[in-house]
Order: sequence, then structure tokens, then C-alpha cells
Amino acid sequence: MPDPIPLIDLQAQRRRLGEPLERAIRAAVEGGQWILGPQVAQFEKDIAQWAGVRHAVACANGTDALLLVLRAWGVGPGDAVFVPAFTFAATGEVVALAGASPVFVDVLPDTFNMDPASLETAIALVRRDGKLRPKVVMPVDLFGQPADYHRLAPIAAREGLKLFCDTAQGFGGVLDGKRAGAIGDAAATSFFPAKPLGCYGDGGACFTNDDGLRDMLLSLRMHGQGSDRYEHVHIGMNSRLDTIQAAILIEKLKIFAEEIDLRNKVARRYNDAFSASNHIVIPHVIEGATSSWAQYTIQVEMRAKLQSDLKESGIPTAVYYPIPLSRQKAYAHYPSAPTPVSEALSSRVVSLPMHPYLDEVTQDRVIAAVLKSVSG
Repeated sequence: MPDPIPLIDLQAQRRRLGEPLERAIRAAVEGGQWILGPQVAQFEKDIAQWAGVRHAVACANGTDALLLVLRAWGVGPGDAVFVPAFTFAATGEVVALAGASPVFVDVLPDTFNMDPASLETAIALVRRDGKLRPKVVMPVDLFGQPADYHRLAPIAAREGLKLFCDTAQGFGGVLDGKRAGAIGDAAATSFFPAKPLGCYGDGGACFTNDDGLRDMLLSLRMHGQGSDRYEHVHIGMNSRLDTIQAAILIEKLKIFAEEIDLRNKVARRYNDAFSASNHIVIPHVIEGATSSWAQYTIQVEMRAKLQSDLKESGIPTAVYYPIPLSRQKAYAHYPSAPTPVSEALSSRVVSLPMHPYLDEVTQDRVIAAVLKSVSG
């Protein structure tokens, strides 16, 4: 078998960062402020400025970032939160953890993001049933691309719903000059290592221009504290970004824009190579958008064969996601619009190696293997 290649090469990024990263980690360790050290405040300032928002509140992981915002808004029992069916479980999970009901919405076949027409159907379903109060629309910026907020935002505004952007995969993406994180009433992201901007463990952040929401998030992430750490004015959580992770993210943020450019270069080479194939559907980026390409995901008819052929060639693949949330056992009792596109995609999508340091020789090896498999 040929030498295997990584799906995401985090070690190449570590080598690129070099000694400044090592110094930053040492400084955090030697400083000894393991929880909410000065690096956390610095990172919050840096990433808020980068995203173009007034406030960023760092927390322990991307799932908590979603939950913190929902709880800060008072989302709970009897509330409906509209989420895409084709996404990671955390998107629906946090709604249920807040005590509310996720309502599943289908996605578009070309971008994999929330379908505005299906959202309309889901809202009408909830209003007609009368058991839940429509409260929040929570699109996901799947695989790196902002959802179609051109069409989703007016629906949320018309219906009087909060627009909350799950940009765990999309951070670094841009729509109409606005960076993911600055779109909607609030946004949340993840710094899981495999994300476009990832740390060396778990981490997350919430983004907002609302001063009151920022204050509530700061309280909730620290056990609901008030003016003193032993005064508790809310039922909160323990969800803080480790100082070491903040130090790592400060250094990674410095090269993030460059890495997004490199990711787009890799995606363009894939698109150019696959666009002529009748056996491959390449991902589509909407007008006015730039993707951060958290994954490069194609659609094929014979996915199992492609994965097997690539594995024999030392090329890894991944399937995001093999079962839509609307068909998952844990969520079977929650409302859902029809989700035929999500169900079809779950049997066709496959993600190929994607990272900023994928050199052309290695990428050509991937391309050749894919084309050979689908045409054979």
C-alpha cells in the first residue's frame, strides 16, 4: 500500500507556527494562571476584532457555546428552535438540553445548508400544531460556507424569531463582506482541533454585538456568578476556555487568513479536476460567499466503492453525516419538516483530505485515485 496521507494535517500547521507557538505555550505554563488567565481576555479581544463584532466570550467547547446563547436568551420548555437535519448532533442536542424542542428543517442539495423553503414549511407546521412557540432559527454554516442568510434572515425577521448562527464549521467564511460570527443576532463556534481555527483540545466562543447578552454569557459560563465569584444570580455552567488553549489560538489566529486562502486554493484545484466528471457532484458556494472549507465534500453514487478504493491507496475519507438528525433515534419524537434531501445526501456524501498544507503532488494523488475509482 502507498504511504498513507492525513485527512487533516495538524502537524504541518504546528511546524508552520514553529517557535512562536512553543513560546506562547511556555509562557502560559510558566504564568500559572490556568483558568481565565490574561491570554483568554487577549484572545477574546483579538477574535472579536477579527470577526468584526463587539464581543466574543470564550468557553469550554463549541457545544457549550451554543447552549450558553440559548440559555442567555431564556430559550426553554415550549419553545421551538429550527435546526437543519443534516448536521452534527450538537446542533439539535443543545436545544433539547435547554429544555426546548428542536424542529428539523431540510437542506439544499448543492450547499448542504438550511433550505429556506423547508424552513417556511417547518414554521407553518409548528404554528398550525400550536403546541410550541417558534423562538429561534439556528442555521449551520456547514463544511465552511455561510448559510444562505440572504433568504433566511428575512424569514426570521418576518416571523419575529432570533437568528442564531452555528458557525462551528464556518468560522472564517464570509458573506457579503461580513465574516461568520458577525451574522445574525448571535453566533457560536468551536475550536475543536479539526476545525478551520482549532486549538489543541476543546474550546469554543460566542459572538454578539449585544452588551446585555455578553454580560449574561460571562455570568453563565462561571456558574451564574454576580459581582463576586460566590454570589450566584443565575443557574449557570462551568464552561471556560483553558489559558493554554487561548495562548495557542492567539498564535493560530495570526495565520488564519493565510490558511483560508490556502484552503480555497486546494478547493479550486479539486473543483477544476472534478467538474468535468459525470460521476461527481462538486460542492457549490453561493454568490457573495467565501468558504473556509472545513471539509471538501463531494457526492457520488458508489460511495462504498470509492472509500474502499481510496483506502487501498492510503487515502482517508470521512462521511459527514451518515444519518440525518431527523432520522436519529434520540430525536425521533421531535417535530420535523420532510427531509428528503438530507436523507439522500446521507448516502452520497464523502469528504476528501482538506487542509491548508495539502501540497499539489499529494492532492494530485488524491484526484487521480478518485477519478479512477468513479470511472472504473
